[in-house]
Amino acid sequence: MTDHILIERRGAVQIIRMNRPEKKNALTRAMYAKMSAALSEGDADPTVRVHVFLGVPGAFSAGNDLADFLVIATGGEGGNEVWDFLMALAKAEKPMVSGVDGIAVGIGTTLNLHCDLTFATPRTLFRTPFVDLGLVPEAGSSLLAPQILGRQGAFALLGLGEGFSAERAKAAGLIYDVVAEDALEGALLAAAAEIAAKPPQALKIARDLMREPREELVARIKVESEHFRERLKSDEARAALTAFMTRKKG
Repeated sequence: MTDHILIERRGAVQIIRMNRPEKKNALTRAMYAKMSAALSEGDADPTVRVHVFLGVPGAFSAGNDLADFLVIATGGEGGNEVWDFLMALAKAEKPMVSGVDGIAVGIGTTLNLHCDLTFATPRTLFRTPFVDLGLVPEAGSSLLAPQILGRQGAFALLGLGEGFSAERAKAAGLIYDVVAEDALEGALLAAAAEIAAKPPQALKIARDLMREPREELVARIKVESEHFRERLKSDEARAALTAFMTRKKG
């Protein structure tokens, strides 16, 4: 449903809020599509200076809705909405900041690798259990995570699927700061407003200089996506996803 993603403007700041609390913000195709449109439209709108990602109390995002994965794993098709969102992240022309509270699984973690500033609360846990589900890293994380965390830190996150607390994530450079739950949104929006007040062209050049070439990131996302789609249809992933869904229902 469209109200699972709420779009709000505060001056030059566009807020993209994931709002599916009953499912801990597990992302559906419709949610991906609305976020992609918000990023693209915001980039095209000269009055938007900054994109902000927020979740709900206790849940930034539990990752992709596994029911969608299971449809593909059992022979169905789909997934273009996810691809469009990953491209929108990789190609975003304006700064992106995020505020993470609680659950941050899969894309709920890897989305933040694209952000220029991320604030998290002490109860936040970042996890990417891709391999445990018979899958592979996505969203360019196999490129970005080693650059940020080093190869072994990236392997711990993406390969072992270890959880990173907010403090560990800050020490590793995955996030910018840890703030109290009741201060998260205020701190994030204050930072966004400060960014929005900067000279936009100078900031764009500075941001582009600090980021990896987009062509390399887009190419890596494409390779990851090819592997991901193949893995979704593998016996290994189908068994892991079915077992996980069965445990959830039990």
